[in-house]
Amino acid sequence: MSQNLNAIPDNLVAPFQIEDEPVRGRLVRLGEAVDTILQAHAYPEPVANLLGEVCALAALVGSNLKFEGRLIVQAQGDGPVRYVVCDYDTSGSLRGYCRFDEAEVAAATKGFARPGARSLLGDGVFIMTVDQGPDMDRYQGVTAIEGETLALSAEQYFAQSEQTPTRIRLAVGQVDTGAGPVWRAGGMLIQAIAEDDARGSTAEAWTRTQAFFETIGEDELVDPTISAETLLFRLFHEDGARVFEPKPIQAFCRCSLDRIATVLASFSEDERADMVEDDGQIRVTCEYCSKVYALTPDSLAAIGQAS
Repeated sequence: MSQNLNAIPDNLVAPFQIEDEPVRGRLVRLGEAVDTILQAHAYPEPVANLLGEVCALAALVGSNLKFEGRLIVQAQGDGPVRYVVCDYDTSGSLRGYCRFDEAEVAAATKGFARPGARSLLGDGVFIMTVDQGPDMDRYQGVTAIEGETLALSAEQYFAQSEQTPTRIRLAVGQVDTGAGPVWRAGGMLIQAIAEDDARGSTAEAWTRTQAFFETIGEDELVDPTISAETLLFRLFHEDGARVFEPKPIQAFCRCSLDRIATVLASFSEDERADMVEDDGQIRVTCEYCSKVYALTPDSLAAIGQAS
């Protein structure tokens, strides 16, 4: 191991490569970052689990971007959860939210210890969008929601869009730290490096690594007492894993007073007048972080003049 991941136990994505094998991967461990996102809303447990998985997945995939930009991972369907999204930018910032019908989620949960993605989202699509900034076209890949986990949908995405053999495992859970339960999430992604004349066939190495990968327990991915370094050693100690510089992850929302004012300015004067509450203010709640912004029509006009 080339990096001491015990020194940074949480809120990181660590890239790694199996020693002398054509297999690379990334491991994500989220503590406070995912807890902040999930605690911002009173999500039912199955919904929080689903959003936590999307956050872990966005960090795993987005941390591999080679340019400044964003990765948006989302899934939408006709089920109790209409929409789930996580927005990752290359500074390591995450934000996410779910749109759902509480009564339908409760009904879908009956008989399940933890309903999966298909049970919650129904028939729908899984989408990854790469945003390289205002001067570049967005790239978007879409695949059907496959199976009961988002990991399966993501594996299907890589098979279709990038023709890269990929395996993904995601886990979300609550851990009692003594001050009450907190949310944690973890995940691992492995990919086969394409064979060439120098490497020859990579099939045997890929099969071998997948066998180790299958032994990961969900509890290991979220257990705060098991460091990233320890987990990688448990899985790949026979071959060894070279770990590269980890990337820190944080919960961060890009909402701001100016952004809210810009959105409100897109409405007509009559429409904004209908939004004014009894105390003379217009209140807008950010879908992502639940922060409430309060503006008067006069302050809105002043912001518009200043910009």
